Amino acid sequence: MTSSSPRRIRRSQVSLTTVFTVCGGVLLVLAAVMFVINSLVALTLTISALMIAVAIDHGVSFLEERGRLPRWMAIVVVTVTALAVAVGLAFVVIPPAVSQGKELATHAQSIVAKAQKTPLFARIDREYQVANHLEQLRSKLPQVLTGAAGPVLSFVGSLFNAIAAGVSIFFLAIFMVIFGGHLVRALLGETLPERRERYTKVLEKIYRLIGGYLGGLFLICGINATLTTTFLAILGMRFFVPLGLASGFSSLVPYAGPFVAGSTISLFAALTGGLWKGIACGIYFVVYGQLEGNVLGPLVFRRTVHVNPLVVTLSILFFGEIAGLIGAVLAVPITAALQIVLRELLRVRRERLHLPRTAMNTPSDTT
Repeated sequence: MTSSSPRRIRRSQVSLTTVFTVCGGVLLVLAAVMFVINSLVALTLTISALMIAVAIDHGVSFLEERGRLPRWMAIVVVTVTALAVAVGLAFVVIPPAVSQGKELATHAQSIVAKAQKTPLFARIDREYQVANHLEQLRSKLPQVLTGAAGPVLSFVGSLFNAIAAGVSIFFLAIFMVIFGGHLVRALLGETLPERRERYTKVLEKIYRLIGGYLGGLFLICGINATLTTTFLAILGMRFFVPLGLASGFSSLVPYAGPFVAGSTISLFAALTGGLWKGIACGIYFVVYGQLEGNVLGPLVFRRTVHVNPLVVTLSILFFGEIAGLIGAVLAVPITAALQIVLRELLRVRRERLHLPRTAMNTPSDTT
């Protein structure tokens, strides 16, 4: 009878260091997610200020290079000029927009009554019983007005919050212009020397992209507002100033914004001015949509944004859900910046594995 030798217990291949490292990584990811969730407003304001700061810095750099101005003077000139233009536009545009907006609110009931007599409303009412819903809303109006103090105070509070957010973004952007360059250079100085040039090129691409995109976006919004306001005035539409401004602001959200604004204004024109005015507005917005999508957009953004329209639409959907209207506006430059980083990571991978170039490489990668 042979005695069995004691079984040898194998040593675990997973060390305590590995366990603690994995647990620490998971905790860091959870902490980062919780930080983003709880700091969403601050992150939105910071990213908005960063976009504006980059746009301002392009003007500052131009004055430094072409105007031979010291940087502090260039910052003052650009800031004062931007404020002067904003105040001037406010004095020119806001008074007629406010007066026409008040008139629109005052005559809303008569406009609805007039619209109910049009053949177009009759067709829509047969399908969706809109008249019944309007009558229910009208019957509940006294109750709504009686308890309107809460919503009014809430609206006033939201307005003050929006003004405070705008002031915070402006001053944060100015501080970024003044001190941001030193911070970026200090961070680049801490990177590995062999990777510093690559990081610098990525940041330069993102810098050019954001500045070019925001400058082009404001130009397109101005063209949209000017052309639409002029067209509606020639067409004889009432309230053409607020409607034109709404159309201009809609270009801040690519694809979805102009479509929604054009459809709404065309429907409003049909209900208040007759079917032919609605058709004329519809034709105008289709033609202008083609102009903006096929001429203005490629012409303005040809050296900055190269993002697939499907990716743009999805990014607007998700960022709009996360941060509302500001998220939808910032979706395109954020997505384009992430695309630059992703392409650079894929380029590093290809160089390391000696892989051929792929379809994701565009001419903008070589700039």
